[in-house]
Amino acid sequence: MGISLDSSNAVPVAAMFVPIIGSIALFSFLAVASWSDARRKEREAYYKSEMLKKLAETSGDGTKAAIELLHSEERRAAIKRREGIKLGGLITLAVGLTLMVFLRAVATDDPGVFWVGLIPASIGAALLVYTYVLAAKE
Repeated sequence: MGISLDSSNAVPVAAMFVPIIGSIALFSFLAVASWSDARRKEREAYYKSEMLKKLAETSGDGTKAAIELLHSEERRAAIKRREGIKLGGLITLAVGLTLMVFLRAVATDDPGVFWVGLIPASIGAALLVYTYVLAAKE
């Protein structure tokens, strides 16, 4: 009626600490990675602001060059954002169409279940319509 100390059913003590140590290591890594990324972004912003100050202080067209640099960076960021939306739309549309084909082949009990694939397909189509028709062009 007491606790059995049978070693055949006992879990080794070291195996009990593996998830604990693993989770501590994971979250420590994530904290350090987040901190180093924040420091890198801070340094980049500092160097960018220093460069813009030096451009603006130079005689002649320094201010104009600094403003042109800022505009070109904004254009590159907008293009990158638009391309990301296009890629997301294409992937989501492909997932929806593939889901429709899969459900059509697998679901024999309910022949109309494949229409569920229209949900992600319509989201992908909406993203593509936005990027090609509604998004601001340069």
